[in-house]
Parts: sequence; C-alpha cells; structure tokens
Amino acid sequence: MGRILLVFRLVRSDVRRHPGQAAMLLLSLTVATGMLALGGSLGGATEALYRHTRAVTAGPDVVAVSPDDSAATARTQAALTSDPAVAAHSGPYLQYYSKLTAKGSTSHVVVTAADAEPGPVDHPLVTSGTWVRSGGVVVERGFANALGVRVGDHVTVAGRSLPVVGTAVSAATTVYPFAQLTGPDGGPSDYSGLVWMTGQDTGPLAARHLPVSSLLYLKLRAPDATQAFVNAHRGPSVYANFQSWQFMIGQDATIIEGSRPILVIGSWLLSFLAIAGVATLAAGRAAKQTRRVGLLKAVGATPGLIAAVLFTEYVTLALLADTLGLLAARLAQPAVANPTASLLTTSAGPSGGTVVLTTVVALAVAVLTTFGPTMRALRTETVAALADTARRPDHRARLTRLSAMLPVPVLLGLRLIARRPGRAFLQACSITATVITITALLIVFVQRQVSYGIDSPHLGNLKDAQSRHTMVVVAAALVVLAAVNTLTTTWTTALEARHTMAVARTLGATPGQVTAGLSAAQLLPTVPGALAGVPLGIAFVWPFSAAGTVYPPAWWLFGAAFATVAITAALTALPARIAARRSVAQTLSAESA
Repeated sequence: MGRILLVFRLVRSDVRRHPGQAAMLLLSLTVATGMLALGGSLGGATEALYRHTRAVTAGPDVVAVSPDDSAATARTQAALTSDPAVAAHSGPYLQYYSKLTAKGSTSHVVVTAADAEPGPVDHPLVTSGTWVRSGGVVVERGFANALGVRVGDHVTVAGRSLPVVGTAVSAATTVYPFAQLTGPDGGPSDYSGLVWMTGQDTGPLAARHLPVSSLLYLKLRAPDATQAFVNAHRGPSVYANFQSWQFMIGQDATIIEGSRPILVIGSWLLSFLAIAGVATLAAGRAAKQTRRVGLLKAVGATPGLIAAVLFTEYVTLALLADTLGLLAARLAQPAVANPTASLLTTSAGPSGGTVVLTTVVALAVAVLTTFGPTMRALRTETVAALADTARRPDHRARLTRLSAMLPVPVLLGLRLIARRPGRAFLQACSITATVITITALLIVFVQRQVSYGIDSPHLGNLKDAQSRHTMVVVAAALVVLAAVNTLTTTWTTALEARHTMAVARTLGATPGQVTAGLSAAQLLPTVPGALAGVPLGIAFVWPFSAAGTVYPPAWWLFGAAFATVAITAALTALPARIAARRSVAQTLSAESA
C-alpha cells in the first residue's frame, strides 16, 4: 500500500505541475475513443431502437399490404387470419395515397384509417396530443418533425385543411420517409409520410377515388419464423405483398448506413492525430523525465517503481479518456441512430466488444507513445540523468556547406527538422489526415441533393443530411486536434531548441529570424502533407461514390489545402514568438549552470 500511495502522490504532483499536457492527452483520446465507440455502436443501433419501439407499441410481425379493397383482397386476408400460425391480427385498414401541405412544404402522404381504440396488434404510442378523433389528424412523429408541425397546427390533406391533434410512433411501418411500404397499385413507392384519421374522415378521400391499399397487421406464434410464413402464402392467388419486421429493421437502417463508415474511419484518423500529439508530448517531456528518474534513483527507487510512476500517469489519463469517450458515445447514440425520430429512443450504449476495443486503443496510444522516452530515461546513468546535458548533434560537413547558402529562417527550420525527423513526419501526416477529411467534406457538399418534398426543397434528404452532419463533426474534431498538435509541437520544439536558438542569436540571428525558423520547422513538412491530402481525399471518397458523383473544382480543393498551410503558419507564430523573446543570457546561463 505504501508503494501504491507513493506512486499515486508522484503522479498527482506531476499532473498538477503540467495540467496543460494532461488536458491535451485527455482531449485527444476522449475524442478518438468517443468517435470510435459511436461508430462501433451504430451497427445494431437501429435494430435495438426498432425492437424497443415494437415491444412498446405491440408491433406486428408481418404486414400484408394488398393493392386494393376488392373481393380478392378480402379472400386473401381471410386466409391469412385463419392460418394457425397467426396468434392475433388487427385490421384490415384502408390506406389512401395523397398529398399533404404544411408550412410551405408539400409531400406525398399515406392516410391510414384508424380505430378510436387500436386492435390487439399495433398500438401507436401518442407522443404529444391525443389519438385520432373526428375532424383531426395524427401525424407520425418523424414526419411531423420534418414538416415542423406541432399539435394545433393545420395541415392540408387532399385539399382539405385539418388540425393536428397529436403525433405518434408506430412499428407497423418503416421510418419516415418510407411510410408507403408499397406504392399505389402495388407499384414502386415514393418518399412519403404517414398520418392517421378516423374512418369517417377518410370518406372524402374515398369519394375522390384516390389510390388505396389495404393493410393487415399479423402477430405470429413464432415471430422469428416470418420468412417461412411468407413463403407458405406466396402464390398467384395471394393478393398481397408482405413486409416482415426484419425487413423493416433493414429498411430503417438505410438512414444511417453512411454514418458508420464515416465515424469509424474518422476515429482512426483521430487516433493517429492523438498518437502524434501524445508522442510529441512524451518526447518533449523526455528531458524532464530523465532528470526526475535521476532524482528517484538517487533516493533509492527501483527501476520497477520508476517505470510504474512514469507509466501510471499516462495509463490513468488514457482510462479516464476512454470512460469519457464511451459516456459521450452513449449520450450521442440515440440522436445519431434515430435522426428521423420515427422510433422510440433507448438507453442502450456501446456493446462489450466496442468497450474492449476502445479501451485497448486508448491504452495502446498512451503506452506505445511513451514507451521509448521512458525506457531511455530508465537506461540513463544516475549522474548523467541529474546533469541533464543537452545532446550534441552530429556535424556533417557537406550538409553544413549546402545549408550555409540558405536564408537564416529556412536554415534554422531545416536544422530543427534534421534533429527531429520523426516529429516532422508526424506533423506532415497530421496535416494530410486533416486535408483528407476536408477534401471529402467538400466533395460530399457539392453533390446534388434529392428532396423528400414535391417540387419543394424544404423537406431535405435525411440520409444525405445525416452523412453531411457526421462529416462536419469528424472534420471539426480533426481540425481542432490538428491545431492543438501544431501548437504543442511548436512549443515543444522551441523548448528543446532554446539553447540552439540562443547560440544562433549570439551569432547574429534576430528574434524575427528565430521566430520564422521555429515556424518553418512546422511549415516545411506541412506543405507536402497538405498537397498529398487532396488526391488522398479523392481516393478516400471514391469507394463510396456513385456513378454520377460530382467533384468540386480543383481550385476549391487546393485552396482548402493552402488555407490549412496558412492557418498552420498563424498557429505556429504565437508560441514561436514567445519562445524567441526569451533572454539569451538567461538561457545560456541556465545551460552553463
């Protein structure tokens, strides 16, 4: 217990001395693990939401949709309800195909004639207002959200204005905008919403000779045997199309099918940026860790205890970040998995496999990026660790003669890159990952959007909108982490090179040239990284592109890449300027001491 308490106190004191570095590590890993957990949990999210909605609303196992209300339809429905495999049924209910206008938007709509008291199968859950009553209409919640209507508003159905008396959720149909199940006369369906009316209020619709279908909701004794039931009733004499609850899950999931790959791929890009940031932090703290190791060795600490102190801080922060990321994914999952609001939300969070995956990723990022600096510190002799002398760079005569012809800022920047080539490579890769995402975002935003409305842009395409919103979130997270990494890298490089820069100033370099040199150390790898991100971004989007994919003008893409370079230059200016203003005498006297 004494050793554990000692490790805890040493870790706590180190975090208190370096809160900014701990916050950066926490931010990077939280965003990466949260995105990864959210992407991993979307696989079965729609099914979980549908099952929950189906259980609450007594949803059917099979919906038999007949293209009319003829005698042939009645015979088919009688055969279905008399099948011993059917435990209960509701209906048949007539469904009319019409148009609805509300708040300047016009949409296809199916109007279902509903009973004042629902039958044993399908009990739509009223989420606001009341259930159907004479002279009023109940709007399916997802459709109501898309239209922007609430209880008390008026909608026009087939030329007749009616008040909205309620909104409801049902598992007897697929989510908005797939409410038709099948189109008029059994043909292809259009994007459509759903409303319920009383049988009396649907009389004017029948008088207008609108297309009509007949719905029969069936509850089977073996809900998992829907395919066998459907196969048993297929044939030329069966006047119905069948929609099973398994089919509805698959159809509902199409709304978010584009979000999962975006989140998963985005999480891996974010994980790479987290690795780059944490590696820079670990390398920047190597000197301080070496001196700290020397002090611990001097007072008798064993290598195992020292390793425990150095690793515990990063592992603890990684586990905390993983917990925060999983919590964020749990809170965000209902909104991401149910963008139409046509299903009831549930509190189901990431699965056990997803939790294990994010935990392993967080720990791997923390441990692997700190392993090298920690081992080097442990191998350093006690006297050398306490002395903490700067590493003398290798001198290469030919490179020295060539570099002497360069401008001073470029010369200083190249020397800093030559001392830390791995860091420059990580900086270039971080910018490449950011530009890849920005390029993909631009390509997504120039695609032609298909509206769910009729000659109206107000009812946007929810599927495309969901993908766009997800891309924006991923791009924003990548930009923020890339900016944090750039600031961290510049400041760490400035601290490590303070003696070199002080010597350069004694030899005639101005503070402005030193500032430009520190910025150049980040900008030189940024330019090729940004240029490489454009073609890689196009290649990233290509597997997900359709035949008619539209690409933005080249100047858009390369303009975004050069804007990234300009923003990087601005971000490096402040920490570089602060470091360049440090007193030369103070720096060199600290070195000699």
